[in-house]
Amino acid sequence: MRAMQSPDPASHSSLESRTFLWMLVVVTAAFVYILLPFYGAILWATAAALVFTPLYRRIARALGGRNTPAAMLTVLLILTLVILPLAVIAGLLFNEAAATFQKLQSGELNFGRYAQQVLDALPAWLSGLLKRFGLNHLGVIQEKLAAAANKASQQTAGHVLSFGQNTLEVIVEFFIMLYLLFFLLRDGPDISGRIKAAIPLRESHKRDLSDKFTTVIRATVKGNVLVAAIQGALGGVMFAFLGIHAPVLWGVIMAFLSLLPAVGATLVWLPVALYLVATGSTWQGLLLIAYGALVIGLVDNVLRPILVGKDTRMPDYVVLFATLGGMATFGVNGFVIGPLFAAMFMAVWHIFAAEWARRET
Repeated sequence: MRAMQSPDPASHSSLESRTFLWMLVVVTAAFVYILLPFYGAILWATAAALVFTPLYRRIARALGGRNTPAAMLTVLLILTLVILPLAVIAGLLFNEAAATFQKLQSGELNFGRYAQQVLDALPAWLSGLLKRFGLNHLGVIQEKLAAAANKASQQTAGHVLSFGQNTLEVIVEFFIMLYLLFFLLRDGPDISGRIKAAIPLRESHKRDLSDKFTTVIRATVKGNVLVAAIQGALGGVMFAFLGIHAPVLWGVIMAFLSLLPAVGATLVWLPVALYLVATGSTWQGLLLIAYGALVIGLVDNVLRPILVGKDTRMPDYVVLFATLGGMATFGVNGFVIGPLFAAMFMAVWHIFAAEWARRET
């Protein structure tokens, strides 16, 4: 009688490894799927923890190494110095947005009238050039402006209504973000150490990727948000000084547009300045042009390379397209996710190229 063959130990080990790997993938995917509704809260808690970790460490040293009180005090400082002022600005923004929407509906804000004023003030050569391209007919321009304004008004009203309906969800995510932020500040080194230990890569590669992840998050949030806030505040103050309607609304719009390198707040203040010049408010328009170029633009040209470009070391066009693509895909969260994915993409390919060159030699 033929003896029974014993199973191959190597084959059994390979099957066990593949089975465990599939279990790991399935369980991880299921866990990520469960967390997807709160990805925004997790993202901003992680970003805030990375940005404010130096502050937390200083507070912890001042408290004699007591991590829990230090983390609580850091969260309270963030809440007081960052989040509460943003809440006040949000309240002012909603009031101005509602007033602007009502004026658009009532016809008090008439873009056709503004277009007529601009057309009447144009020099003859420019009017002739517009006529050649068929752009001198007020009816066509007014129709396009009215359609664009109507669409923007409907979208604004829809966003406001959606925000009002999802207020409870926003509040829940906000407190989840603060709750998670506390633990990320207190237990951040331990959590990051466990994640690094579980990644099957060389220590040098893990260190490079971890440094790139931390650097991009800090530079993007600290740099872009700070630059955007300064530019929006400067623009809003000047708009208020010139008596332009809804300065807080325009300031917030400039702040959001400032997240896009190269173009930014210019898309707001330059058309307004040209309108002021064309309609006879010459000194106001020239003042706004000088202020925008020398003050608002200087903030972008000086602070952004120092806070963002120097750390991320990514070309401006990569940052621009990554930010636009991220915001188109993920909304407001995309201005962090887009540059982060771009930086990690470049870092992974750099490691791959270096590893390939090492093996070739």
